[in-house]
Amino acid sequence: MKNSLLASLIASTLIGTAAIANAASVGQPAPDFSLNDINGKAVKLADFKGKHVVLEWHNPACPFVVKHYDSSNMQSLQNKYDAKDTVWLTVNSTNPSHQDYMTNEKLKGYIANKKAAPDSYMADSDGSVGRLYGAKTTPHMYVINPTGTLIYAGAIDDKRGTRQEEIKTAKNFVVAALDESKANKPISTASTTPYGCSIKYK
Repeated sequence: MKNSLLASLIASTLIGTAAIANAASVGQPAPDFSLNDINGKAVKLADFKGKHVVLEWHNPACPFVVKHYDSSNMQSLQNKYDAKDTVWLTVNSTNPSHQDYMTNEKLKGYIANKKAAPDSYMADSDGSVGRLYGAKTTPHMYVINPTGTLIYAGAIDDKRGTRQEEIKTAKNFVVAALDESKANKPISTASTTPYGCSIKYK
């Protein structure tokens, strides 16, 4: 029994290590994925080639997410970049057995209440897409350019607390990456350490 348990633990560690090793890398093609959104519609990353794509990892119960949603900071960004050449995809990788898990119906109510405006909100309940990208926190942000290259990964900004007042003086890395890319400029900050709550993977 002990040997079996040890073998299982080693296998789990190796799988986790492999997932991290194969996680999305800035400067490389963004890994393709397909997920159903909370309305049951299939969303495939490859369908947005030719557009900028923002990936936002999300958990409504996380205080860091609350900071950006109760202040309407995240919603204002979603609306600001709601254009023909930009797609905003929100991903929730919370596993169904965790207390933070919300059903699709509850998530629909949350989005309506917060007046959130992602192009699609997707439940990644088995964590496969989160692990594919190496997403660690909520929020964890990624920006993909029209050629399908990952050009930014990390924190939403440089103020790593939960106070809404911090937003006014924060440097927003997502905004910078999008604006620089759209202006055909080099990305000044392509990678940062994300901050927030750990993603509640299976």
